[in-house]
Amino acid sequence: MSSPIVELKGVGKSFRGADGSERAVLEGVDFSLNEGEIVALLGQSGSGKSTMLRIMAGLVPADRGEVLYRGLPLYGPADGVSMVFQSFALFPWLTVRKNVELGLEAKGMPEAERADRAEAAIDLIGLSGFEGALPRELSGGMRQRVGIARALVMEPEVLLMDEAFSALDVLTGERLREDIMELWESRRLSTKAMLVVSHNIEEAVMMADRVLIFASDPGRIGDELPVPLSRPRDVESSQVRGLVDNVYGMMTGGSARHGRITEKEIKLRMGDRLPAAESARMEAVIELVADEPFAGRADLPMLAEESGINDKELLDVTSALTLLGFAQLDGGDIILTALGQDYARADQSRRKAMFGHQLLENVPLVAYIRHGLDQDPSGDLPDQMFLKLLTYTLNESDAEEALRVAIDWGRYGDLFAYNYNTGVIHMPDADEVATEL
Repeated sequence: MSSPIVELKGVGKSFRGADGSERAVLEGVDFSLNEGEIVALLGQSGSGKSTMLRIMAGLVPADRGEVLYRGLPLYGPADGVSMVFQSFALFPWLTVRKNVELGLEAKGMPEAERADRAEAAIDLIGLSGFEGALPRELSGGMRQRVGIARALVMEPEVLLMDEAFSALDVLTGERLREDIMELWESRRLSTKAMLVVSHNIEEAVMMADRVLIFASDPGRIGDELPVPLSRPRDVESSQVRGLVDNVYGMMTGGSARHGRITEKEIKLRMGDRLPAAESARMEAVIELVADEPFAGRADLPMLAEESGINDKELLDVTSALTLLGFAQLDGGDIILTALGQDYARADQSRRKAMFGHQLLENVPLVAYIRHGLDQDPSGDLPDQMFLKLLTYTLNESDAEEALRVAIDWGRYGDLFAYNYNTGVIHMPDADEVATEL
């Protein structure tokens, strides 16, 4: 086995909540990134993947455990590690070449040498001729190429890519990914190992030597799948499709090793994250799975292709449908429950009643909002009241997302209404319910 470049041993990281208490984002993370390999890291949003990457780069210190670079403790930014972010993070007033040179300039490299290094990196990533352009003059794919060139110009041993292709359209992202893989395979990069955070399962299988599934609350390595395929890989081959199916099964908690998941192992709490699934999208997926050719049971990769929903959205939808009792997951398949089948056959009025009932039974945050409205004489409550409550257990962005989802679901189930101008949650009146129907 190749020697490890970066190692995490029992790494933990906590952040302080609004109430002053510590919230563990990472706990007990054990991971080695070895020379000569590409590793893909998949997991839910907010599970701590980006925090793990920043710890590996030395940008954020671990609270517990050890972080080693080439066997030595890492106490600050690692010279041999570069990161590429989802947002292009370019300085808009600097040219392509100046943006690429930034890291070299920070290290005090002479101007002539850093200009030569920047030119070479720009040429390597396919942007020759655009050295003098400003970011606003470039397409999204070209701006991300600048971000990659800025990372590669440092000649890193380790390249960390944090959803580097997700902000791009599908074709642009695929082209850029293929170019990176061609550089890797031709050994034109100084990089000896890559860690790629992604929400795209197919992308992970096409790129990686092994795929890691990140568990949440707190974040940790939950599962691992080796990808023993030579490159280049055929996305339509049975081996690739089989591995994609396996990853879907692992991410939904329904791999063969775990068996069929028929009940939630842990009851949802009020301060937990909610799957970011739109209610209309959930209804559309139920209808699609209930109809032919699926007839109540669908292979998730096939369902993704049929519906046009990306992996992250589909996994959020399946998680939400399982939470609400409309579906079960078995390996890489989603199966409608009797309740889900009944929902697919119901008219819109009954669907809303069923949806609302399942929310009150299974989503404490929605039930708490409705209970508050029932108890308040005015029937009106500000959303900030619930947002403040959520920030005791979630960070601000996660709290806002959880409340947004709860409001979307509650409105769809006719449990309450929401005024987007005033930020007030209130009891729905008859006219609003009729309009929804």
